[in-house]
Amino acid sequence: MSELWSQSSEEKKIAGIYIRVSTEDQAREGFSLGEQEEKLRQLCKYKEFEVFKVYKDAGISAKDMKNRPQFQQMIEDMKNGLINYIVAYKLDRVTRSVRDLEVLISTLEKYHCYLICDRDDVNTSTANGRFFVRMLTVLS
Repeated sequence: MSELWSQSSEEKKIAGIYIRVSTEDQAREGFSLGEQEEKLRQLCKYKEFEVFKVYKDAGISAKDMKNRPQFQQMIEDMKNGLINYIVAYKLDRVTRSVRDLEVLISTLEKYHCYLICDRDDVNTSTANGRFFVRMLTVLS
């Protein structure tokens, strides 16, 4: 890991906002892309995160991570050190697969990135938050 990347990631909290809907029903139930983005931008402002980019996957299921172009772009940006936080409205916007969640958590840890899901109180930047997410994978 380069010294420059390490210093910049410790000094700045740079977020990638991830929003997703899979059906029109979700849009009617308050999960529209616009509503998710607005709430997450407010959260980032409150937490003093710089928003690098909003990644939008519209009409795509969360059953696997591989078939979501914007999700994959976000992971690449994380690996390249462009973001160090992934912020989502709910964990089910990120994944519904226990296996994918475990892979994601390991990848986040490897690249010193954190996951925050506003509605589920998920925050892997804390020890309690990491424990909570691991328990979710065990209980699911």
